[in-house]
Amino acid sequence: MNLESVRAFVAVAEEGQFRHAATRLGVTQQAVSKRVAALESHLGVALFRRVPTGAVLTGQGESFLPHARAVLMAVRQAVASVRIAGDPLRVDVLRSHLASAEMLRDFHRTHPDIALESVTLAKADAAVRALLDGEIDVAFAYLRSPVEERDPLLTSIPVYFEGLEVVVGARHPLAGAERLRPGDLGPFTAWMPGIVGGSEWGEFYREFGEAFSLVIDSSGPNFGPEALLETIAASNSLTTFVGQKTRLTWPEGETLYRIPLVDPTPTYPWSLVWHSHNRPPGLRDLVAYVRAGFRPPGRASVWLPGGADVPAPQAL
Repeated sequence: MNLESVRAFVAVAEEGQFRHAATRLGVTQQAVSKRVAALESHLGVALFRRVPTGAVLTGQGESFLPHARAVLMAVRQAVASVRIAGDPLRVDVLRSHLASAEMLRDFHRTHPDIALESVTLAKADAAVRALLDGEIDVAFAYLRSPVEERDPLLTSIPVYFEGLEVVVGARHPLAGAERLRPGDLGPFTAWMPGIVGGSEWGEFYREFGEAFSLVIDSSGPNFGPEALLETIAASNSLTTFVGQKTRLTWPEGETLYRIPLVDPTPTYPWSLVWHSHNRPPGLRDLVAYVRAGFRPPGRASVWLPGGADVPAPQAL
């Protein structure tokens, strides 16, 4: 049985579409179709029914799926058993300028002997798939629902509740304020280009905007943080949002202000996620490091997106 055919079958079963499975695997849709067809030929059964919305498992496909996952898990465990001690710990940080990357850099400063490799996946769903496929070892993410509900082999812990700040240019009416309430931003448009549709952080800003009746505009091309800040610096009406640990470099010659939001503080809940059967070198140290540094905020002082909660300290 061809392992790549099994991998393609699992990807289609989880994604529901051959096109999405191809994107996940980094191959063409035709290649995925051929691999699944070869597997169906080998087994002598149809694994999917093609429907207008994609692909649905047949009864035989549903029976085969847990065994296919077990095959892939066995392969991942076999590979992990011979990983060299010096292999880097592969960590998804979402974006290199965000709090997740700062936490990983802080960890590296205290554990310089542990080799690290950071990756930047588009959203939590991509990170979960990469964890299950053995492509990464651990990920920082905001989880809209307990990851253990998606797959009991995954483990997560809360690591940082990051308050939001608003960024405005020197020409903006709010420039120079020491702190602001979310309601103070109502008359202004917050520009957030580059939000990935369906991402957990996109949903965070959607819920945040609805909760406080704010206009959050994600339209337009995303040319990166520097270009965004140049636009904000030149505007007397636009704002944008960043997390407290987000690293920013001001455009040369421009003055911008990072102003904390309070009463309540909109808060982005970061978690650390890993595969419970994966024990690469350095993972235990990273988990211990973020556990030791976790400080839950006061429940009455923060706004969290729907479904999120502030865990008690003993939850760790």
